[in-house]
Amino acid sequence: MSGSLEVRSFLLRQDSLGGSGNFSTGVPAPRSGEGSRVTEEQVRRARLAVACGAQDTEDCRELLEMLGLIDGEDGVPPVRR
Repeated sequence: MSGSLEVRSFLLRQDSLGGSGNFSTGVPAPRSGEGSRVTEEQVRRARLAVACGAQDTEDCRELLEMLGLIDGEDGVPPVRR
């Protein structure tokens, strides 16, 4: 539980400090074209967030796999395809 609370606190701090500015309206912008794909930095941050909230290594692996954050055979995670 505390991992989840720590992640939420971190995200709130980032948002209040200005962060990336993507959360200013509270509503995500619609995706349009190829430029809005998931970046490698977003994948890295998502992996860290999952790892912080996981109960153990097996739980972490399962969550990463379910979310498409583990590299596939081609070396690219499904979330980036």
